[in-house]
Amino acid sequence: MAPPLGQPLRRSASSSRFSRSSGPSRRSLLAGVAALGALGAAGCSRVPTEAAADGGDLLERLRAAGVARLGIAGEIPFGYIDNDGELTGEAPELAKVIFKRLGVDRVQPVPTEFGSLIPGLNSQQFDVVAAGMYVNPERCEQVIFSDPDYQMLDSFIVRKGNPKGLHNYRDVVEKKAKFATGTGYAEIAYAVEAGYKESDILIVPDQVAGLNAVEAGRVDVFAGTALTTREVVKKSSKAEATEPFKPIVDGKPHVDGGAFAFRPTETKLRDAFNAELHKLKESGELLRILKPFGFTEAEMTDLTAKELCGG
Repeated sequence: MAPPLGQPLRRSASSSRFSRSSGPSRRSLLAGVAALGALGAAGCSRVPTEAAADGGDLLERLRAAGVARLGIAGEIPFGYIDNDGELTGEAPELAKVIFKRLGVDRVQPVPTEFGSLIPGLNSQQFDVVAAGMYVNPERCEQVIFSDPDYQMLDSFIVRKGNPKGLHNYRDVVEKKAKFATGTGYAEIAYAVEAGYKESDILIVPDQVAGLNAVEAGRVDVFAGTALTTREVVKKSSKAEATEPFKPIVDGKPHVDGGAFAFRPTETKLRDAFNAELHKLKESGELLRILKPFGFTEAEMTDLTAKELCGG
């Protein structure tokens, strides 16, 4: 059973995915500046130049410490603290399995805002970003990614029966629909690319707020990921999710992929993580790990970080 999407989120939501370099980002919102605080007990000192040149020694240090610190953004279903105070979500649960296989016994959450994940990673506040972050060229200039563990299409929340016939961003523009999406979501850039005026977009905290806005008639449509929209409308009597679709990016249909992010110096850790991820994909265990969070066979992917980084 998928984790409940109706409960308050510990951050403004669904940006895990998300954003393109051509527009604001949840994915593009990398402008957030992380507060520089004391590192946790499992904190690692800065990587010496010689270690960085050789692919980094973080994996060895994590094995010695017995714990890896995960940067999360409090977003269901990607990475969050549940009502019992436990770390969960698709990325943390996958990280637990992979780090265990790499000889690191446990993981420790470090919650932050989505826009602070990359700054926090590069200032060593945590060891890896485990927040379902979309891979895009802009982010690839700042961090290195594992290959995606899932792919994602977009979908809309609309009134029951979809009275305006909204199936993609071009429909929203042509039918002059009132449009909403989440804070820093990639969907902002996708709507703008289709011709929607950015200043006319209603920005709400998350998919729950988006559902409420549609149900109340404040907007005609809320855009989010296919996964979050289909989960959040399950108990709604007034709204439904549209069929998933590919947004148009640079004139071509686009599929997003979410992955783990590492500091650019830590290629050894990233490569070891990737090796275990590929084993989980081949065995089918990856889907079993992600399925409780609403992921289906449709979200499994062979996309690579290299492809999404632009080659």
